[in-house]
Amino acid sequence: MQYGSGNDPAPYPGRVWTNTYTPADRRPVLRSILRGVSLSCPKCGRRTLFSSYLKISQICAACGEELFHHRADDAPPYFTIFIAGHIIVPLLITVELVYGPPLWLHFLIWLPLTILLSLALLPVVKGAIVGLQWALKMHGFEGAGSSNETLNPSGSQ
Repeated sequence: MQYGSGNDPAPYPGRVWTNTYTPADRRPVLRSILRGVSLSCPKCGRRTLFSSYLKISQICAACGEELFHHRADDAPPYFTIFIAGHIIVPLLITVELVYGPPLWLHFLIWLPLTILLSLALLPVVKGAIVGLQWALKMHGFEGAGSSNETLNPSGSQ
């Protein structure tokens, strides 16, 4: 039996279902993540995402997008540890195998380098996660047309 014929028992006769449907309000995921990585607002791209080192602005000063909805929580430190570990450990092993420095020199090199790399990566990773949440409309980033209740900046409903 073929679907699409006039007396078809299919619920929507004559329609082909694909995964290529793109709604008009779709947000670009990669661009939003890259804007977050550059510490910029995922909507307008201006550098207003952070109000201080790790504090996300309540509202973008350039476009007015509400940013207080983000729920980055523990993800940025986990990803930062993962990334820093995958950078530092191969370097440490390579230096050990090639040069064989004493243990005190390892501590002198790798401990400050690990701390500095982690501190440098943390806001970048947090910005990427906020950008991803904004693009996927998670945690209150649905927009004005949403029927979901959102939290106001004070945290109450």
